[in-house]
Amino acid sequence: MKKKILLASGSARRKELLTHLGYDFEVVVPDCDEFYPDDLPADQVAGYLSELKANSFQTIGEDEILITADTVVVLDGQVLGKPQNREEGIAMLRSLSGKMHRVYTAITVRSAKYTTTEVDVANVYFDTIGGQEAAAYVDRCQPMDKAGSYGIQEWLGMAKINKIEGSFYTIMGLPTHLLYRILQEVLEVNHGK
Repeated sequence: MKKKILLASGSARRKELLTHLGYDFEVVVPDCDEFYPDDLPADQVAGYLSELKANSFQTIGEDEILITADTVVVLDGQVLGKPQNREEGIAMLRSLSGKMHRVYTAITVRSAKYTTTEVDVANVYFDTIGGQEAAAYVDRCQPMDKAGSYGIQEWLGMAKINKIEGSFYTIMGLPTHLLYRILQEVLEVNHGK
């Protein structure tokens, strides 16, 4: 029985990366509020939210594999979510200026017989980001759907990130090396190997 992969994400970047991994899939939308407990350690937030999204789907068919993901940016132990408006986006970028922050991306893979969540982390080092640069980037790229108010694949990432430790794709929003391995394992489990 051929498995149908369901990507529960509206992210264009995640769709692009899963396509480049060579998988056919259908996009579905998780129905949940993305809130986490205030006392949850910052390094556990992405995993918690990814599982929350996966659990919003009551049942998974025998022929289905569900993928959910979540990315958070953590600076000095504080989670930077998606900016609510232009001013918040600029302020986030200014707070990241000249500093190292961590990007955590979690993926949850569910089938009728299997569920796993894994989290990958990468360290990102920014050069100084001037106020005009931050404003111009926010105005041009509209990063309101991006944790930390930036996309590594866009101008800011190209011009201002001077070093990363970890996977580029984790920072982009999908740790493809983990997802590929997990999908291979799930497909084997589902085939009874």
